Amino acid sequence: MLRLIANRIAMSIPLLLLVSLIVFALEALVPGDAAQTILGQNATPASVAALSKQLGLTEPWFERYGHWLAGAVHGDLGTSIINGVDVTSSLATRTGVTLSLLVPGLLLSAVVGIALGFAAAVRGGLLGRFIDLVTLLGFALPGFWIALIMVIVFAVRLGWLPATGYQPLTEDPLGWLRSIVLPVIALSLNGITAVAKQTRDAVLDVLEADYVRFLRANGVSSRSLHYRHVLRNAAIPVVTSLGLIAVGMLTGAVFIENVFVLPGLGSLATQATLDHDVPLILGVGVVLTLAVILVNFLIDIAYGFLNPKVRVS
Repeated sequence: MLRLIANRIAMSIPLLLLVSLIVFALEALVPGDAAQTILGQNATPASVAALSKQLGLTEPWFERYGHWLAGAVHGDLGTSIINGVDVTSSLATRTGVTLSLLVPGLLLSAVVGIALGFAAAVRGGLLGRFIDLVTLLGFALPGFWIALIMVIVFAVRLGWLPATGYQPLTEDPLGWLRSIVLPVIALSLNGITAVAKQTRDAVLDVLEADYVRFLRANGVSSRSLHYRHVLRNAAIPVVTSLGLIAVGMLTGAVFIENVFVLPGLGSLATQATLDHDVPLILGVGVVLTLAVILVNFLIDIAYGFLNPKVRVS
């Protein structure tokens, strides 16, 4: 396990460098710059050029990347070009909001998805077909469309939950819960369907295994057979799907946060991209890359607990 941790850490360093380099290079190819955003569309070309030079935007992009990288190595991600706020402080403020969506959304996807998939595989019949239909609809309907429908129904028409805004957990726990209910459900619906489909297929495969038939023939109870043997051995592909879903939720959070006007990393990345605020874009890229690395690391640890062969290897 220690060897696995060391390998993951060693692999994460070049991955972070590569992602930051690609983001910086792509941003350099996008028309416009932060100077134009600051001065507005009515600014003269001379004033835009002067401010670009003052901000250092006229330097070659690889030189600017080198300056940013030198600071990032020492823990300094720079300051926002638009408002001069420290990037690390902005990320720290926004990360909590995004985690308020991702963690409950992933837990909801895992619990509900595994329960539905397991019931569809074990019970079968009308219940299994109904769950299959629900999962198919979940795959077909995009998350942002579901989010808009939920806002219209539960916030605008029924008035049960707020349509937009976010309440910090430390200030108002009940308000925090009300503010994340709709975004978390909208974010997790596709994850629930994916986990349910993967769980159903994995459980059906395990139920056809020879050792399961042997245990059933020797009088092992259905409850013990399902929960101690079938579900555990079907967990590895489900864990893999959860890892992919967690990474996909990072992208989905961009749309969900904009629909519900939540001050998270997704909305920050969108605004920074529109403003050509390169330090903020790079900061968000670094945080999201670290999140992906952490998810893959947790999946590897889960494999070790579920499969002794992984621990040995």
